Amino acid sequence: MRKILIVGAGQSGLQLALGLQAQGYEVTLMSNRTADEIRSGRVMSTQCMFHTALEHERDLQINFWESQAPKIEGLGVSVSGPESQRVIDWVGKLDGYAQSVDQRLKMAGWMETFAQRGGQLVIHGAAVSDLDYFARTYDLVLVSAGKGELVSMFGRDASRSPYSEPQRALAVSYVHGLGPRPEHPEFDAVRCNLVPGVGELFIMPTLTLSGRADILFWEGIPGGPLDVFQGVKDPAEHLSLTLELMEKYTPWEYARATKVELTDANGTLAGRYAPTVRNPIGRLPGGGRVLGVADVVVANDPITGQGSNSASKCAASYLASIVEHGDRPFDEEWMQATFDGYWETAQHVTKWTNAMLGVPPEHVLNLIGAAGQLQPVADRFANGFNDPADFENFFFDPDKTSAYLASVSGTTA
Repeated sequence: MRKILIVGAGQSGLQLALGLQAQGYEVTLMSNRTADEIRSGRVMSTQCMFHTALEHERDLQINFWESQAPKIEGLGVSVSGPESQRVIDWVGKLDGYAQSVDQRLKMAGWMETFAQRGGQLVIHGAAVSDLDYFARTYDLVLVSAGKGELVSMFGRDASRSPYSEPQRALAVSYVHGLGPRPEHPEFDAVRCNLVPGVGELFIMPTLTLSGRADILFWEGIPGGPLDVFQGVKDPAEHLSLTLELMEKYTPWEYARATKVELTDANGTLAGRYAPTVRNPIGRLPGGGRVLGVADVVVANDPITGQGSNSASKCAASYLASIVEHGDRPFDEEWMQATFDGYWETAQHVTKWTNAMLGVPPEHVLNLIGAAGQLQPVADRFANGFNDPADFENFFFDPDKTSAYLASVSGTTA
């Protein structure tokens, strides 16, 4: 039986560990926190997962919260004008619903499931020196811990990383008491509110420890008016700031948020990081090799909501690659080929996300505007969050955009 070590117990590490376990591999999972510590800790992300990523969980039968989590059936875009009024507002319908499950709930549950199924769970914050030893005792070591010392083993790929600094300051609040959007009270949707030159506000329903909730998520351009959360330690002050900014920049969203309260004392999060693609193979001082997973090797800004989706897709891709490889050695060539297989998907996410961080060109503004008049455009844009590869066909190139809009509207380009 092949022995595999996975360092890091997030979406990708746990999904991969449970997948390998189901295939009969001897899996050791290393986490720096226990399930109880995760459950009682701070929120970790916003994690809206679209159809394809949810299918990977269903395939492994680890979609334990599917019946409880809100079914997100649409994705809406609003654009704020100079007087904080909505100049664009539409919602696209998703072909398959999305869901968000608080990672404190999911990761703790998955970790306990892994242990109950006989997996070796080690609670230990691994250092590079630990991996030097483990690389000699395991057939394969995978690193899925996206922060800390271990990431430094994976060199930045400058050719795929256009930004060297964070492009957004991030601030998250999990709340109860948010009212429905009056335009579409009959179904749940993710709401993307774009405030040109300032940042973005995302609102999405989620399942948290205390039941159904909503996530308020500001992405602020660094140094701008939304970049005010650094150093804010008090959760109540964090929420108060969030609401003040909503009242000023997105009053239509603030109108349904006047009675919200935090889900719990750990329901806020703030930070920033530079979007980075790294080389997938970590070289250890003793000569061993380890393979990076998910956001260890491809970390995108959350502006397009792809983090947990990409982690799920990476875990599924790596699982297939490991199983297909059989008893052959997991050498450097295999590691590179395994990452390259995942990059086939990930490259589209990176290209689209990096484009959304910049000032949108005229043809993209035209596309977003047209979606307000043409429902098929709104629907296609919304479903691009599930399959970002489709943006290549109608988003990046002005000629493709105009040809697409002409085909939908029945005019000639």
